[in-house]
Amino acid sequence: MNPVGYPAEVFPLREGYAFRPGQAGGPTFQPGGTVVQYTTVNIPPEPPRDHIIWSMLCLVYTNPFCLGLVALIYSIKARDRKMAGDMDGARHYGSTARCINIFATILGSIIILTILTISIIYVPIFLYLIQYKSMYMW
Repeated sequence: MNPVGYPAEVFPLREGYAFRPGQAGGPTFQPGGTVVQYTTVNIPPEPPRDHIIWSMLCLVYTNPFCLGLVALIYSIKARDRKMAGDMDGARHYGSTARCINIFATILGSIIILTILTISIIYVPIFLYLIQYKSMYMW
């Protein structure tokens, strides 16, 4: 399990040992007579993310077509699967919640930007028309 570009390093150890070769816990010998010792490091995988805070924010602030609620449900399912020890199920539900959160955030941002653009462009025009009509009504 060496990173790409880093070869495995082999270091010959000193010859004197307190146990005989072939004994349990003893060193392994290469055909050339050199002793090679390997160390294995097990790194536990990162626990799956459930994106529950992002789902709550989508539910409260930008909730187009109830997507925030759907994302929150999937986030809670991901957290339940993680607590039950089913990491693959938690990863699946967390990934689904993430996709729904992305879609809800983008859709909510588009809706907010559209409303702001319309209000910035058309409100002054509407106010101008109201003043224009009020001048000619008398």
